[in-house]
Amino acid sequence: VQLVESGGGLVQAGGSLRLSCAVTERTFGNYAMGWFRQAPENEREFVAAINWSGGSTYYADSVKGRFTISRDNGKNPVYLQMNSLKPEDTAEYYCVADPVVQGVVSGTGSWGQGTQVTVSS
Repeated sequence: VQLVESGGGLVQAGGSLRLSCAVTERTFGNYAMGWFRQAPENEREFVAAINWSGGSTYYADSVKGRFTISRDNGKNPVYLQMNSLKPEDTAEYYCVADPVVQGVVSGTGSWGQGTQVTVSS
């Protein structure tokens, strides 16, 4: 499974960005998808996940109420809308896909190359 991320960039604190992630393969199956992030000198941390249908979502406590993960009924791509961004949200954001959402949450699925998000104070 190949994942293509886009939407990262530089934004001021309090601003918004939207990341997107698309699965590129000839025979697209039903994938749960989500996001991890890694700041310099930190471990990778789970951010958000969504099941294949879009009916269930999961968030890290640090982003609840500010970030929203979405998709249109199992379709490609998946979006991560990030609002009220803080400098501590600065990180490389990675898309993850797996046939089951537990694989996404645990980080054992397929990973994208990452997209950088930088939030200035």
